[in-house]
Amino acid sequence: MSENIPVTSNINIASLGPLDPPETYLDRQPITIEIANTVANTREEIKKILHGEDERLLIVVGPCSIHDEKSGLEYAQRLAKVRERVSDTMLIVMRVYFEKPRTTVGWKGLINDPNLNGTFDMGRGLERARAFLLEVGALGLPAATEFLDPFTPQYLADLVSWGAIGARTTESQTHRQMASGLSMPVGFKNGTGGSLQIAVDALVASQSPHSFLGIDTDGRAAIVNTKGNNAGHLILRGGTTGPNYGSESVMTAQNLLRVFGLDAHLLVDCSHANSNKDHKLQGGVFKNVFQQRLNGNKGIVGVMLESHLNEGSQSLGDDPSELKYGVSITDACIGWKETETLLTETHEALSDLKAGALA
Repeated sequence: MSENIPVTSNINIASLGPLDPPETYLDRQPITIEIANTVANTREEIKKILHGEDERLLIVVGPCSIHDEKSGLEYAQRLAKVRERVSDTMLIVMRVYFEKPRTTVGWKGLINDPNLNGTFDMGRGLERARAFLLEVGALGLPAATEFLDPFTPQYLADLVSWGAIGARTTESQTHRQMASGLSMPVGFKNGTGGSLQIAVDALVASQSPHSFLGIDTDGRAAIVNTKGNNAGHLILRGGTTGPNYGSESVMTAQNLLRVFGLDAHLLVDCSHANSNKDHKLQGGVFKNVFQQRLNGNKGIVGVMLESHLNEGSQSLGDDPSELKYGVSITDACIGWKETETLLTETHEALSDLKAGALA
């Protein structure tokens, strides 16, 4: 008589559904040679900026998250024109975020819930995310994104020029290992509490080779062996202890990087805790950081801005059709007019500086 064996696995799993492997998406939505060149060239340009070999300022700018591809593409079209106009003084990369880490619960991004209604059609979300990146790339505009789920890079990373590991995941071993194998420069944000050491440790870890469990392009479970990523860098975003974009905070961060034998070049995020989550303060943070650069701190090689067609934010209700066009449904953003003004004024100041140096 056989014993009744109690169920011990998948007790809290409601369902498991199939997902096409990465190779299916890459074949169905292939990268073009033009986009591949944009991605490859931009990655190299960013590396040169990070290593002090290119004096242009790296600007990672765009919506907090992409929830509506139509407004996102309109933003991209506008940004592409500005990018071309200022390309001799700045390298502009569009923020194209599809994965949103939540402190508790909430909308987790276009990949997780593309229909904005709790149906969680992630297969369709990956398809829409890849389609949007292809549209942005077709404009000659490079894309930046945060990598949250360790499977996502196999589906999208070929279209991404710059990656980020967020404040909530910088301390995660999984994300440090993932970053060590990513093909693009990766920025690590300081922790939500403001800790710089967390990010510095992440930089050290991501430079080293790692072996971990993942998937291959055929979607099979795989042992991933990485080479290490030598284009990691720090992003200052403030924390619960307050902002950290001021000159003293920046120098403290740079000194800590040097102590650990790391490159002292870094980016400053003008949003999040550096602006107390008030989008109206982002412009002031940007100007302060840029002035530090003008005053001689060339270790500040880039800034991040959260920006959309229209300023502010809105809540995602029960009816997505009622959402305002071009307004963020996650963090509040500055509007396009302010964005264009900041970029134009920065370009003019850098141009004058460059002309003075050549005189």
